[in-house]
Amino acid sequence: MTYLVTDNCIKCKYMDCVEVCPVDCFYEGENMLVIHPDECIDCGVCEPECPAEAIKPDTEPGLDKWLQVNTEFAEKWPNITVKRDPPPDAKEFDGEEGKFEKYFSTEPGQGD
Repeated sequence: MTYLVTDNCIKCKYMDCVEVCPVDCFYEGENMLVIHPDECIDCGVCEPECPAEAIKPDTEPGLDKWLQVNTEFAEKWPNITVKRDPPPDAKEFDGEEGKFEKYFSTEPGQGD
């Protein structure tokens, strides 16, 4: 099992999760974070830290797309271990449907 970041992270990008990760397996894109599935040790400490509830265990049904997204972009984006402020409009996007199709960016974030 691994944990995955799902679409509600897009445009919210709260970083509470990166501070608690004991293996530093979060990677930063322009407008979301991902978890490297091969680095995640399945400890689960990140899941309750996410204010947007965007982190899910891969045992939940329907997350195949997110396993692919997390795997692909964890290889391309820089590692992030330090919490920074979320975007100023993060709360406006929390819970919005269809964020992947509307807003997902393949561009990397700044990382540490």
